[in-house]
Amino acid sequence: MHCPFCGTPDTRVIDSRLSAEGDKVRRRRECPRCNARFTTYEIAELLMPPVVKRDGRREPFLDEKLRTGLLRALEKRPVSAEQIEETLLRIKNRARASGERELSSQRIGEWVMEELRNLDQVGYVRYASVYLSFEDVNAFREEIERLQKTPDAANK
Repeated sequence: MHCPFCGTPDTRVIDSRLSAEGDKVRRRRECPRCNARFTTYEIAELLMPPVVKRDGRREPFLDEKLRTGLLRALEKRPVSAEQIEETLLRIKNRARASGERELSSQRIGEWVMEELRNLDQVGYVRYASVYLSFEDVNAFREEIERLQKTPDAANK
């Protein structure tokens, strides 16, 4: 690891610890040349499959796009940032576990809708209205009726 202060190519590790979540390693390092100390974090790099859009374009899987969609659907709803991050993590884990070389944006959208259905009904309807391209009020009404008939969602 290069020293960020003087650029020395080799620094030494003074201390290593697992983060509270256990998903990354925190390392304290020291530069032998300038004696500066700094912290680095090591995480596993897990590649996500590319996303195939409805028009056939392929894009990299972007956490930020998924997070933005969830935040937009759950805006001003009683859902914590932690719940949103857990939801994002479940969707990403599902994408990795699928074993697919590519994922359709439609499949990811369905996973998001499943998660939102169990997390927040209003957020679910907001997301569904965009994802399913509701044309009129009747489409909203039909989706709300379908949501109310779902046993898991009725308890939320």
